[in-house]
Amino acid sequence: MISLIQLDWPMIIVVLAIMLFAGLVHGTLGLGFPMVATPMLAIFFDVRTAILITLLPTVAVNIASIWNSRNSLGHFGRFSPLIFFILPGSLVGAYILAIADPAPFRLALAGLILLYLWTNLSGRLPRQWLGSNLMLAMVLFGFTAGFSAGTTNVMVAILIVFFLSLEVPRSNMVPVLNACFLVGKVSQIVVLSLAGLVGLSLFYETAPLAIAAVLALLLGQRIRDKIAVDVYRRILHGILVIMAIILIVQFFGPGLAG
Repeated sequence: MISLIQLDWPMIIVVLAIMLFAGLVHGTLGLGFPMVATPMLAIFFDVRTAILITLLPTVAVNIASIWNSRNSLGHFGRFSPLIFFILPGSLVGAYILAIADPAPFRLALAGLILLYLWTNLSGRLPRQWLGSNLMLAMVLFGFTAGFSAGTTNVMVAILIVFFLSLEVPRSNMVPVLNACFLVGKVSQIVVLSLAGLVGLSLFYETAPLAIAAVLALLLGQRIRDKIAVDVYRRILHGILVIMAIILIVQFFGPGLAG
C-alpha cells in the first residue's frame, strides 16, 4: 500500500498539481477526473498506485458533481440498469487489479484514452440498434465499463460511445455518468480494501488531495461558460494524446531497450 508520506516534496507538489488540473477539467467538461488524473500519475507510478492515489479524490469529485446536478437526477431511472451492471464489472475488474501484474494496465489505459479520442470524432453505434436492444446494450456497456474502471480507472471511454450513440443531451448525460463513476469507485474501494491494498492511512493521506480536487472542480464549474468548450476540449485532447504516447513508450520501452 502506497504512503504519500514517503514521497519527496517535489513529487507531492506534482501529485497535487495533477489533482487540481483533473478537477478543473471535470468541472469544466462535467467528466474526466479519473481519465486525466490516472494516466498523468501513471507516468510517475504504476497504474495500480495511480488508482489508489485517486480513490478518495474521485469519490469526492463524483459526489460533488452529482450534488451540483441534482436537478437532473430524474434521468437516473431510465439508465438504472446501466448503473446497476457497472457494479459486477467493477468488482471483477478490481479483483484482477488487486492480484495481477499492473504493468499491462499501462497499455490498456493508453488504449482507452485513444478510444475516447476516437469516440469524440466518430465513434457511434447505430441508434436504431440501440433503441431496439436498449436493455441488452445497457447490460453489455455497464459491465464492460465497470470492468474497465476496475482495472484502469477509466470507464468514460466506454460509456461515451453509448450516450453519444443515443444522442443523450449533455445536461442529462453528465449526472448519470457521475453516478456510474461513483458506483464503480465504491465497489473498487471495497475489493481493494479486502485485498489489503487500501487502509485508513491512505484515506487520511489523500484527504487533502480530495479537497483540492473538489475546489478545482468548483472553479471549473464557475468558469465553464467563460471558456470556449471547443478550445478547451482541443487542449485536453492534445494532452491526452501525449499521455497515451508516453504510456505506450513506457510499456514497450524496456522490451525495445533489451
